[in-house]
Amino acid sequence: MPKTEITGYLSLGGNIEPREDYLRRAAAALDARPGLRVTRLSALYETAPWGGVPQADFLNMAAAVATTLTPEELLTACQETEALLGRDRARGERWGPREIDIDILLLGKLIRSAPELTIPHPRLTERAFVLVPLLEIAPGLKLPDGTPLTALTGRGAVRRYP
Repeated sequence: MPKTEITGYLSLGGNIEPREDYLRRAAAALDARPGLRVTRLSALYETAPWGGVPQADFLNMAAAVATTLTPEELLTACQETEALLGRDRARGERWGPREIDIDILLLGKLIRSAPELTIPHPRLTERAFVLVPLLEIAPGLKLPDGTPLTALTGRGAVRRYP
């Protein structure tokens, strides 16, 4: 019996050059994985770094995906894509520079809180660099509790790139 396809949303970001290339390559690598299709990409947005570590500005984008993967399989796909593009989670600072960072923001109406994966992403509502691109590709999107994303503002300045 085939698995049911579900819509999810991812956030992609990075601040090591070539930033735009890393984002495009990450989206293509995710789209090439079995059970995962990228259905929509936002424009690129430039934002100041988060977390207080001195570093270059980030480029961010959101991706809508259609997937038959379980949440754990989707997390593995995201982390394997990061590793493919050179991200080494063991060597980097928590809020430090990175080639690529891929976060699962939403996965259907799933609500889940576990040490390895929380959905919706626990800081989704706090970050303008996530909300602005997400609202671009899904303007009517709501959180699983029914809260419209348009009711949220997040923090931080977001500039469309270039």
